[in-house]
Amino acid sequence: MKMLEYCQRILAKVSFDRHLFAKELSKSIKRLEEQEHPSLRRWCLEQFGQRYGDIISTAFTQQLAI
Repeated sequence: MKMLEYCQRILAKVSFDRHLFAKELSKSIKRLEEQEHPSLRRWCLEQFGQRYGDIISTAFTQQLAI
């Protein structure tokens, strides 16, 4: 299984909890290659954008700052 698919699976499993989702998203961004970030961001927004759009935006913005 590719790391991107693994991260997506984990995020889907923890999506019931806002804090866990934020924590796992941050870990996922760190684990993935930089060229995979747009795919993860797009997937997150499609799947969880209405619920966690603020978390997703913040997580990817923070990663760009590093």
